[in-house]
Amino acid sequence: MTPKERAEKSAAAMWAEDNASKWAGMEITFMDEGVATLELTVEPHHCNGHGICHGGVTFLLADSAFAFACNSRNQSTVAQHNTISFIAPGRVGDRLTATAREVSLTGRSGIYDVTVINQDGEQIAEFRGFSRAIKGQLFDETG
Repeated sequence: MTPKERAEKSAAAMWAEDNASKWAGMEITFMDEGVATLELTVEPHHCNGHGICHGGVTFLLADSAFAFACNSRNQSTVAQHNTISFIAPGRVGDRLTATAREVSLTGRSGIYDVTVINQDGEQIAEFRGFSRAIKGQLFDETG
């Protein structure tokens, strides 16, 4: 199995159980080892009292891209902590794209950067995720 095939199979296994990302309206648009891209169209129910995309929704999108990237090797991995900087607001109708890429993977700990942009390439947010591998795999590779 190639690293890309493993990443795609890992993503499919995670996606099958990821009710939060599906509920929010996300879709996976690219997977590879240590890399993931997820997209979301901002709907009225994603907006806060200012009429812009709620920061928690933007964080959710970035966090989901991070999760798929850090689980791409079929090793169960969770977040240790994450930070986000909001740069510009998302608006109803915007297509937000979160691209996560691995910066470092040493032992059980990883660092991932996620950039969130809109359909015009305008930067919406920058997210940094710190991961920790735990016991288990997403799918059985022995058979």
